[in-house]
Amino acid sequence: MKSLPLCARLAVVAVMLLTGCASDHQSRQPIAFKPFSVDHQDRTNSGVDVSFLLDAPAGKEGFIRVQDGHLVKPDGTRFRIWGVNLTGWTRGSTLLPPKEQAPLWAAEMARFGINCVRFHFLDMPSQEGALTNESGRRMPTGLIKFGKTSQELDPEALDRLDFFISELKKQGIYANLNLNVGRHYAEGDDVPDYKFIQRAATKGMTFLGDRLLALQRDYARKLLTHYNPYTQSEYRNEPAVACVEIANENSLVEFWCRNWLQGQLTQKHPAPQLDFSPYYEKVLSGMYQDWLAKHRTPEQLAQLRKLAGVKAGEPIPRTKRQDFRDCPAELFHTEAEFYMSVEQDFFLGMKSYLQNELGVKSLVVGTADHTYWIPNQPLIHTTSQMDIVDGHVYWEHPAITGHRNTPMVNAPLDSTIVRLSRSAVAGKPFTVSEVNHPNPNDYCAEMIPLLAAYGAFQDWDGIYFYTFEPKAGKGWQPFVADYFDISLDPVKMMQISAGALLFSRSDVAPAKRVVTRTFSTEQVYEACRLPESERPYFTPGFPLSIPLRYGSRIGCFDCEPTRTFVDDSKPPYASDTGELVWHDSKPAGGVVTIETERTQGLIGFIRDNPVEVRHIKAEVKNDFCAITLSSLTPEPIWKSTNLLLTACSRWQNTGSKWNARRTMWGDGPETKGWGTGPTLIEPVTGWLTLRDLDGAVRVELIPLNGAARPIGKPIRAKLVEEGFEIPLGDPATTWYLVRVTK
Repeated sequence: MKSLPLCARLAVVAVMLLTGCASDHQSRQPIAFKPFSVDHQDRTNSGVDVSFLLDAPAGKEGFIRVQDGHLVKPDGTRFRIWGVNLTGWTRGSTLLPPKEQAPLWAAEMARFGINCVRFHFLDMPSQEGALTNESGRRMPTGLIKFGKTSQELDPEALDRLDFFISELKKQGIYANLNLNVGRHYAEGDDVPDYKFIQRAATKGMTFLGDRLLALQRDYARKLLTHYNPYTQSEYRNEPAVACVEIANENSLVEFWCRNWLQGQLTQKHPAPQLDFSPYYEKVLSGMYQDWLAKHRTPEQLAQLRKLAGVKAGEPIPRTKRQDFRDCPAELFHTEAEFYMSVEQDFFLGMKSYLQNELGVKSLVVGTADHTYWIPNQPLIHTTSQMDIVDGHVYWEHPAITGHRNTPMVNAPLDSTIVRLSRSAVAGKPFTVSEVNHPNPNDYCAEMIPLLAAYGAFQDWDGIYFYTFEPKAGKGWQPFVADYFDISLDPVKMMQISAGALLFSRSDVAPAKRVVTRTFSTEQVYEACRLPESERPYFTPGFPLSIPLRYGSRIGCFDCEPTRTFVDDSKPPYASDTGELVWHDSKPAGGVVTIETERTQGLIGFIRDNPVEVRHIKAEVKNDFCAITLSSLTPEPIWKSTNLLLTACSRWQNTGSKWNARRTMWGDGPETKGWGTGPTLIEPVTGWLTLRDLDGAVRVELIPLNGAARPIGKPIRAKLVEEGFEIPLGDPATTWYLVRVTK
């Protein structure tokens, strides 16, 4: 180095300080991406199938029911939903696959341990966005035969739904039928302002207006009393239908909190989902005056008018968001109570209609708690009167956060686990019917193992990933072409099987202690105007680390409020069972360890964090990855002879190009920046030592391709002092079958 000029010598020193010694620097070179495509069509039964977790046919002994606050089968044994959404709106996908392909998709989902399908957007027009199959025939998207009215169901679409549900049932897969999701209306429906009620904009307004309420009930009746010739039952009597959801992500209180009740949605301002039309604003204001007259005495009304600054006999105005802070408590609480009563009347009325008038025997879900930056106490107060409480959360949703592409393991207190845990209610089943790490995300490999592990720890009753899209028709290629589609994701899809073992099989034990928080009625009302800084719990003083350490539930809404909590924990956050530890993200990045008898895992920045679990020691070159090891038999890992190993890091499409901020490929899925097929993976490269496998004399890894078929020859592990050492990375894959000879 002395022979170099001073500036050059300083540059070399700087590089060495940044990269470490020469040998270490060599191990930290970028890892080349290699082709790896999911291939559902070529899949056959294999040693990594986890369909043994399913009990086929679905509903063979009767309906899923509620017992002791959880979902159970008719005989009382616990039932956990490990599910996916189907929407049918992503490129080359269909909600209702052709009948000749339905058996393939049903069998494929079963192999991954998927035991429930949430049929989303069924109320879309069957003609809209329709695909064509190989023979050129139209493939329906939704069920509604849209024309002069939206009141007729398409016979061809219904036939596809009937056959697909029958095939799912044969495999042990239940259905979740959604009612009001994306419907829009035609001129002949006689719906006031029907042009403004399109898809997402339908939300809010569907709580009021006699015609809208009547049409929702009419659609529910036609669908749920429809006779399926393949299962030989009407949907209201079909035990393979686990539940029915009344409405997707709908809350009048949310519209109030977001200032979307002003009545400014017109043809000149056609912003969907951001306001009411003038007609429905007038209806709502009229409902408010009628409600006040019925629920307040003349003396109370006089006091409210005084507080509102209006004369005797004049209407009491509704409060806008900008006036929340200064609104007198009595006036504010009254208006909050009104919106909550409208929601409650709607959901309880629909539930009664479904179960008491139509005779629906499946469980009923109201809607999901879906906006963690809005207080949820008013909505959950109502939805907890349904059979199941539900929640939705996305990590860095592109439409909400602008897609930031950061690791969740570095933000434990802002994690989807913490956000979702705010919604669970004591004594009620809790499901998560939408969740994802939207594409693209460098750290997506963390999602499924963390959700499965902590979902089991929190003792949730179901998780549905958004979304799985069966490929059909023309124009699709082996790459991911949407923010949310997981069906061709070479990381998430392979982790689904491991997640099913963690969650459905209950490899992770529920928390020993459950921390409940309770609210007074006044607190529920006041939550509506708490600052956004109190998100996601809107419970001042509530330690956000609790769901990482203990069970978390809402106790009640109309009782003595919980006293101040004491936050006595700093990272690492260890579960009270000792099976999960969320390690500090400083200085090298966060890591979560999973250590149970039948599944163990390392998730996060494990290269620079020398954490280990009983059976896994990893020396990897990837800066970020997720490794799980699960027994494929009822025995614990140390005793099992068949294991599933997933080793996942980043993935991308061929030719995908990041923007300057590394937050998005190009400008979104419709641009060339998203690339094309095949998908490429950054293989987890390095060495893995499997330890403490009692009596093992030989360990082999069988690398698998995207159809779960072996790639090349088995990799034999080398017996070393610590255990069995195995090289990873060649061939490139995200999952392996591990054979142990004893």
